[in-house]
Amino acid sequence: MDRRTFIKSLTAGLGLAALPGSVWAFDKQHRITIARLQYPGGNDDPRPGALRRLLQEVDKRTSIEVDTNIPSISISRTELFDYPMVWLAGDRGFDPFTDDMIADLRTYLLAGGFLFIDSAEGLSEGPFLESVHREFDRIFPDRDRRTLSRDHTVHQSFYLIDRPVGRVDVAGNFEAYFEDNRAMVLINGNDMLGALARDTFGNWEYDVSPGGERQRELAFRLAINVVMYALTVDYKADQVHIPFILRRRNWRVD
Repeated sequence: MDRRTFIKSLTAGLGLAALPGSVWAFDKQHRITIARLQYPGGNDDPRPGALRRLLQEVDKRTSIEVDTNIPSISISRTELFDYPMVWLAGDRGFDPFTDDMIADLRTYLLAGGFLFIDSAEGLSEGPFLESVHREFDRIFPDRDRRTLSRDHTVHQSFYLIDRPVGRVDVAGNFEAYFEDNRAMVLINGNDMLGALARDTFGNWEYDVSPGGERQRELAFRLAINVVMYALTVDYKADQVHIPFILRRRNWRVD
């Protein structure tokens, strides 16, 4: 069973078959995109244009066909279920989610959706991450937030990257929420999008510290890993990807 069929079976089991629109947007034209989540208060787009830059690199470096238009969506069933992967970013604290938002995000994640949370604060425990933890205590009161091991599939799904990297290096591991063995939420404190962001003239917007341009390249690689993981979960069980992944692992940092 492929991932799309599996997810459709899960959504049907949860009573979601009647949700409007197709389950995943990339099935329409065999292209994928990443939706950016809006939320009350705070700043939900601290690195404008960086997600588009990420998808451009996914298109260039992998066999995945992408749509570089980044939709900004609300946390609701009618919008969430059009996307296999959504991104929540911020650089400050934000207001509590409504009860409906909590319920819809929980349903989306348990049905097979994937959420990447990216803090642009440059702090290991700043107000944005405090707000994230507060809301996920509500979304998953029955689950613990866990440290993602460095041998997890997300660190090897395309490139071999043994730790989180981004604009800064303040978090040594991702944090995650799991459904069985599937990481459905990854939380990153290293500002991944900050390492990818360019200005309108094509210049890098932010310095990367402490590893400079090598660290920036590794951030691109890890971001691609995250996208690959969101689409396949465990590439070892998805045989169609293995030959392509092995060929692409020949990439090296200049």
